[in-house]
Amino acid sequence: MSTETAPADTTETEVDELARAAAAAAPAWAAIAPADRAAALTAVADALDAARDELVPLAQQETHLPEGRLTGELKRTTFQLRLFAEVVTEGAYLDARIDHADPEWPMGAARPDLRRVNEPLGPVLVFAASNFPFAFSVAGGDTASALAAGCPVLLKAHPGHPALSHRTGEFVVEALRAAGAPDGTFAVLFGVEAGTAALRHPAVRAAAFTGSQHAGRALFDIAAARPEPIPFYGELGSVNPTFVTPAAAGERADEIAAGFIASFTLGVGQFCTKPGILFVPRTSGLAERLAAADLPAGGPMLNERLHAGYVDRLGELRAHPAVRVLAEGDDPLGDRPGPTVLATSAEDFRAATAELAGECFGPTALVVEYDDADELPGLATALEGQLTATIQGSEGDDVADLVAALAGRAGRVLWNGWPTGVSVTHAQQHGGPYPATTAPATTSVGTAAITRFLRPVAYQDMPEQFLPQALREGNPLGIPRRVDGVLEH
Repeated sequence: MSTETAPADTTETEVDELARAAAAAAPAWAAIAPADRAAALTAVADALDAARDELVPLAQQETHLPEGRLTGELKRTTFQLRLFAEVVTEGAYLDARIDHADPEWPMGAARPDLRRVNEPLGPVLVFAASNFPFAFSVAGGDTASALAAGCPVLLKAHPGHPALSHRTGEFVVEALRAAGAPDGTFAVLFGVEAGTAALRHPAVRAAAFTGSQHAGRALFDIAAARPEPIPFYGELGSVNPTFVTPAAAGERADEIAAGFIASFTLGVGQFCTKPGILFVPRTSGLAERLAAADLPAGGPMLNERLHAGYVDRLGELRAHPAVRVLAEGDDPLGDRPGPTVLATSAEDFRAATAELAGECFGPTALVVEYDDADELPGLATALEGQLTATIQGSEGDDVADLVAALAGRAGRVLWNGWPTGVSVTHAQQHGGPYPATTAPATTSVGTAAITRFLRPVAYQDMPEQFLPQALREGNPLGIPRRVDGVLEH
């Protein structure tokens, strides 16, 4: 894209105006009837689906991603918008609780009338990601969950796809306006300074981010250093370790090798769930199979900045005295880098975990050879927080200690799968202990993501006419509620 057609950076004055507009829209967007908010989300999904033939080619031009991948990602994006519309309509996310006054309450004092419900935080700043230009960008999961919660959104566009961000933003704004959303419910910002200015703006009540550990931590620190700190939900990356048991290696070494190669090279290795470390038994022959395997062809990375960072990190790993190159594709440091498989021993990995276990965002993975399966729980606990952790095991394996260790380190623990598929569901968890995320109790994928942008408010002895609809007698919204300790549907 030429600089002449690139959207201009949003000025600090414009950021202030947009943030104030979002704050002005917040009460009306929060108060809109659930059916109307759900209809607005569905309208955005319909608009993006209708614009597929315009948006997908634009995404191809700016990201180098193939048409099939982008078409599927746009489908995922509109699916999750519609899924959040269902969540809004169903209403359980409000977690409405009513405890009627009880003069005989067993704690020894009368219980007042107490009613508690989740309410929107207010304007949310979303930092778009580079590697998913639809699903984690302008109308992606963070935007969908914040809008569903009743929060206006300021979307800081990623510089890797500015034209796509601008056009997608236009569709979102037009669809929301046509559906009756107040002006200011959604806006797109451009430029690094605009993002930091918005993060500091007093009207912004929370922020969400997907990207590198370095950038995410810097933004997290800004959010925490504000005069009034705000929640910062950052997803900062992961190496997503995979542990192969001796029995599994003996039963299906070829299958595991092929699955690993397919997973770590998917999308030129530019997935936050890429399995970047594979622990294998030294005598299993898995390392030898990987060394002899046919690696897929390389491809262009998303942008020059990511490519430069990848080349630097791969150079560090290749130069480490404990690391050897097991296999590599054509021109592994070139403009279309071929995959690289590195190897080390468990002993050397334990001695240099901090140096070897850092993320290498691109088509590279590290194989760690161990001698005894009893080593695996200790190797797991030596790792930092992860988005995912995988066990390639066998039916007869006793890996309870390893499962427990991985559950303490990762947000999602897989059995005999590969982590590069992140399904959008009610039960999904896409998060984990720091540095995978800055908020390990939350998720950025799945319907539970809506809870990030809500806060509970309790009303005591409040007259009926002043209560939110969700807490009034007769359940006018028809939502699930817990009344006097009993869950009612």
